[in-house]
Amino acid sequence: MRIEVLGATRAWREDGSDIDLRGPRHREVLARLVAADGRMVATDTLVADLWPDPPAGAVGALRTFVAALRRALEPERPPRTPPRVLVTEGPGYALRLPRVAVDAHRFEDALAAARGSPGSPGSPGSSEAFASLGEALAAWRGPAYADLPDVGWVRGERVRLGELRLQGVELRAAVLLDRGHGADLVADLDAHVTEHPWREPAWGLLARALYCAGRQADALATLRRARAMLVDQLGLDPSRALRQLETDLLTQSPALEPRSSPWPITTARLTTARLGPRTTVDVARALALAGGDALVSSRRDRLAAALAAERTGDVALTARVIGAYDVPAIWNRADDPEQSRAVVAAAERTLAALGPAAPADLRARLYATVAVESRAGDAAGPARKAEALARALGDPALLAFALNGVFLQSFSRPGLAPRRDAVGVEIIALSTRHGLPAFAILGHLARLQSASARGDLDAGSHHALAAEELAAEHESPLVPVLTQWFRALVTAARSTVPGGPSAAQAAAAYRAADAALEHAGMPGLHRGLLPLALLGLRLMHDRPAPTDPRLDWGPYAPWAAPLVLLARDDRERDDREQARAALTTAPEPPRDHLQEALWCLTARAAMQLGEPAIAARAARALWPARTEHAGAASGMITLGPVERYRAEAEATARVCRCGSGGSARGRCQCLR
Repeated sequence: MRIEVLGATRAWREDGSDIDLRGPRHREVLARLVAADGRMVATDTLVADLWPDPPAGAVGALRTFVAALRRALEPERPPRTPPRVLVTEGPGYALRLPRVAVDAHRFEDALAAARGSPGSPGSPGSSEAFASLGEALAAWRGPAYADLPDVGWVRGERVRLGELRLQGVELRAAVLLDRGHGADLVADLDAHVTEHPWREPAWGLLARALYCAGRQADALATLRRARAMLVDQLGLDPSRALRQLETDLLTQSPALEPRSSPWPITTARLTTARLGPRTTVDVARALALAGGDALVSSRRDRLAAALAAERTGDVALTARVIGAYDVPAIWNRADDPEQSRAVVAAAERTLAALGPAAPADLRARLYATVAVESRAGDAAGPARKAEALARALGDPALLAFALNGVFLQSFSRPGLAPRRDAVGVEIIALSTRHGLPAFAILGHLARLQSASARGDLDAGSHHALAAEELAAEHESPLVPVLTQWFRALVTAARSTVPGGPSAAQAAAAYRAADAALEHAGMPGLHRGLLPLALLGLRLMHDRPAPTDPRLDWGPYAPWAAPLVLLARDDRERDDREQARAALTTAPEPPRDHLQEALWCLTARAAMQLGEPAIAARAARALWPARTEHAGAASGMITLGPVERYRAEAEATARVCRCGSGGSARGRCQCLR
């Protein structure tokens, strides 16, 4: 097998097939043993490295991770026979693999061979050592252990290996310069210096390359830039080597001439080991499931990778990079709308450039990306196209991604919970058959939301538990954050039942769930959700809206404002007129998870203010959802049965002493 840590952690079998390393914690255990270079790592050390504040069951969890890794690494090992790869040794564990099986160890060995003394078999003059160093540098796919959290041991290994990589890049550049390939290296060395401006050897190599390209003046200017930077920013004079190089350039010293090459160099491309667009998006995809800052960074890096790929002019590469970020999405309000619009625009440009004759899988992934990243209802067409192409191709992972888009685009009007439930059923079946745990979690969360919308809290609880079990096995820390909100919803729903929890207990459950969500890296979901949940709870208990000025209503402010203004003081005409103005200027609710909830707020405000035209519009919108529960399509909050609000709205539109509401036109005068 092969294990790679120079980038995201992954493993391969001899036949090239991928080894499923399960969740992030499993990869972290394996990577920690790789870093030990064959030495035993004590259980206590592993626990401390994995958990800054170890939970009570940490040792048991570690043993579970080790057992799962052993099954993955040696699937054909007979029962009750000792493992040969991940072995128990003394009070801990060790990884028993030849050094050539691990990319980091191959790189270190190649660098050591290339540094051999002159005349030795491993000297830079050896074609074998040079070729091995080039191959080892080319194996870098990004920062070492790129998918792991920035904890102590990871940080140390990244710094150590990163420094060795830079040394390897510069050693290889020096060999290429000695062999007369300076002109070919100018662009790569210029980029290397820009990325690492404090490395004096890099400045010297760039100056030599420019000189070899016949650009003596530029070479001298480069050294003067280096001098100015070192003096102005660090207060240091250039090293003796840089000063000597400047003298050699001024005198056109023979020492700068290339040496004759005893062996051919087929390419002079300098392997700078930068993070290419495809690798960047692969790392971003792995980080997205971790949540928090990693999720925020993954979205940013994903867009940067897409735009970088687009700048290459390689349309097929761009399509692969954009479509590779098939991270399951359960919420259809963007965390960063501008970023989502930029991704959609890049995908649409790429689709246009590819044309209808492009490979179906590329087009399907781009259509699915547009569907997932667009506001619900805006990209139903691309979602259907992605689904049709994926079904025709018979690619289960692609179909799961396409169905994610179909799910997010199934909010074209209120009352579509059964349709979304059917999509969730297919996603679960597909993911279970083909080993797609992240999408299986998505399917259960989709069905949780649909069950909540129908008021079936027992079914919702079943799917919450199933999602949590998968999340525990595959290390998806965002799932418990979402299911905690569902359980707060259950508490709120049951607070209206005699003998159930109190409204205060439901409010406390919502606040606890909000605290967990605050740092989960999903601002599009988090902002305004707690105030909306508390408003729903108050409405279910026939209480006025919360008026705490510290509440951030976020995107829900236009629909909450009338009720908040009315709650301040019903006797104040100014507040009622402000509430009326807020109601009449509120836009139609967006077609997303909370559209029924926002229509219900509109219906309640129209009833309280006597606005029959608006009440009639709300009643019509809510009719298809009359058997559902408002807000519960989110699986996170509830305002109670939709029918209660719809009936109020219908009554306001029809029953009016002055008659102005009978046609659902104008303002009702008698109810002002």
